Amino acid sequence: MVAGHLRDKRGYFHIVISYVDENKKRQTVSKSTGLPVKGNKRKAEMMLQEAKEALEAEISSNATVSSGRTPQEEILFTDFMNDWLAMIKRNVEASTYASYSFAVQGKINPYFAEHFPGLKLRDLTPKHIQDYYSFEMDINGVSANTVIHRHANIHKALKYAFKIGLIDSNPADRIERPRREKFVGGYYNQAELEQLFQIAKGNILELGILLAAFYGLRRSEVVGLKWSAIDFERKTITISHTVTEVSLDGKFTIIEKDRTKTKSSYRTLPLVEPFERLLYQLKAEQAENRKLCSNAYVTKYDEYIYVDKIGERIKPAYLTANFPQFLAKHGLRRIRFHDLRHSCASLLYAHGVSLKDIQEWLGHSDISTTANIYTHLDYSSKVASANAILSVCSAF
Repeated sequence: MVAGHLRDKRGYFHIVISYVDENKKRQTVSKSTGLPVKGNKRKAEMMLQEAKEALEAEISSNATVSSGRTPQEEILFTDFMNDWLAMIKRNVEASTYASYSFAVQGKINPYFAEHFPGLKLRDLTPKHIQDYYSFEMDINGVSANTVIHRHANIHKALKYAFKIGLIDSNPADRIERPRREKFVGGYYNQAELEQLFQIAKGNILELGILLAAFYGLRRSEVVGLKWSAIDFERKTITISHTVTEVSLDGKFTIIEKDRTKTKSSYRTLPLVEPFERLLYQLKAEQAENRKLCSNAYVTKYDEYIYVDKIGERIKPAYLTANFPQFLAKHGLRRIRFHDLRHSCASLLYAHGVSLKDIQEWLGHSDISTTANIYTHLDYSSKVASANAILSVCSAF
């Protein structure tokens, strides 16, 4: 087992690692991080963790060779990717691991197993990786943005392989990534939203639609909203809890977190009067349903706002699957549930709200994220600029 800690030595962080070698003797090594103690604790802790992981992997590799198992030169690329997944699982959140697992075990490894069976990690070339990206885009019709995400997985794994000495360089450093596509989400205008709100009244989807379209909440924030987040006295609603659904090791798993996607996603918004009325109505309905269902009522989710008639919490996937069906049933233009969030941004911008304020309302960590997603909103300001120029030119 590898243990370690940080030490302050002449104002700089030093990494101290202790481990038992192959002769069962305790060894201790120390090296400087090069980081001043002041203001660098988090970076130093990350370097300590990386150093411990690298040493653990080295010890494990040496043990593998000495025990007659697969030597480093014979490790298959697909086997390494699986080993990397198992290692990274301890260091990332479940939702992040689920994303890595889907890409590696569901897409990357099946491709290499079929097209380059027996490919060893040390024989992996930039062309192998480039061919995979081309295959996904040209044959499977995968978007450039998705391929960029796959590249991030492969690059991260191979960076680790290089760090622990399994390869001499990272072949993913020498490939041409596809150009990122600009995202333009669908959205409803004000008239379409008003029609949607009217049709959704009394439907189980009503709450989700209002939270996404008016407050711009993400699906995980909609389902994760608790009664404790509502302050009826101060007239505020605080976004601080999320509920997500991921496929983890072949099983769908619900993940509840008392934190949002980013620090900026934690936000407090005004509780407007129509929504306040709806909440009081929902609270009364839940109390009535609890009486009617008696012992059959599910009390496990009492703290959550978005529950059905028997007290079961609405699942994230329910919104994604049923919202398009609801639109089709009522003859409304098809958009995704997440596009209601885009509709919220579009409506805010149309009423003169700045991108900076929209960023804070939606909980984006960076205004560039808001600007990149909602570049189409700038068109109206360009028209205004053109009209201003025309008014000046008319004087000539």
